[in-house]
Amino acid sequence: MLDGLIERMLTGDKRATARLITLVENDEEKAREIISKIYPHTGNAYIVGITGPPGAGKSTLLDKLIRVAREEGKVVGVIAIDPTSPFTGGALLGDRIRMQRHSTDPGVFIRSMATRGSLGGLAKATADAIKVLDAYGCDVIFVETVGVGQIEIDIVKTADTVVLVTVPGLGDDIQAIKAGLMEIADVFVINKADKEGADATYFELNMMLDLEKERWERRGWRPRIVETVATTMRGIRDLWNAISEHREFLERSGEIERKRQFRAEEEVKTIVSGRISRIVGEKLGEEEISSLIGMVVRREIDPYSAADRILEKALGVKV
Repeated sequence: MLDGLIERMLTGDKRATARLITLVENDEEKAREIISKIYPHTGNAYIVGITGPPGAGKSTLLDKLIRVAREEGKVVGVIAIDPTSPFTGGALLGDRIRMQRHSTDPGVFIRSMATRGSLGGLAKATADAIKVLDAYGCDVIFVETVGVGQIEIDIVKTADTVVLVTVPGLGDDIQAIKAGLMEIADVFVINKADKEGADATYFELNMMLDLEKERWERRGWRPRIVETVATTMRGIRDLWNAISEHREFLERSGEIERKRQFRAEEEVKTIVSGRISRIVGEKLGEEEISSLIGMVVRREIDPYSAADRILEKALGVKV
């Protein structure tokens, strides 16, 4: 079954591709088998993360970016991370309504995924879904995060270029950037730039970049600031050009290899961590773990010693 689905996916079958993404979302063992089989076909897509607070217009902006990318003949993949439905466990919004005009385009594949409780604005299976779309033949894959502000940092572990979308008049916007997003953004977008306060937002971002001048000089890339009005296409081509410019910088400087090595390292660590958690659960069981936790609460044992005992019993090695 899997071999047939993979063969169809590699020839551009959308239904097979959708089925494979569902499998990597829901079945860890099948995900392992799928990724093992398709991995030699990956590594060709460029991944762009679109992040920022709710209400910034990320979906509308992405809808227009898809249009520009398609005009250049790019095959486009989109993974839109949505909140989880409390009833079905699926993506709350489903495939984004604003992007549905592209659903009949054979050169565009759009998929919504639920966070299922994972933090960082990304679903746990995002990395595997990206690999499926990469093998499917996408030239560029956009990953739109759920939009939860200050915990969107995980996008840096996924994307080659990170686009941070903000809007004028959003009170905690710059505060959120100071909290860590400033360090991961490669391109800043001031969307809805026809609103009052756009100039002030531009000034604040520029000033903050000036304060971090030494960092950008070490990196060799000062993040670009692009003003857009997504509903009218204003600034969209400038944004696409800024993304392309950043890609050229990464490839020219060799930074893209460093980024992808970092991404692979983080992915392997995540897989190892998940496997260890499962082994611990299988070897000890909830009752024994709860007993050790109770000892920590009663101050009979410290947390580090409790963790050592759990790992020693689960893995059979002295830690």
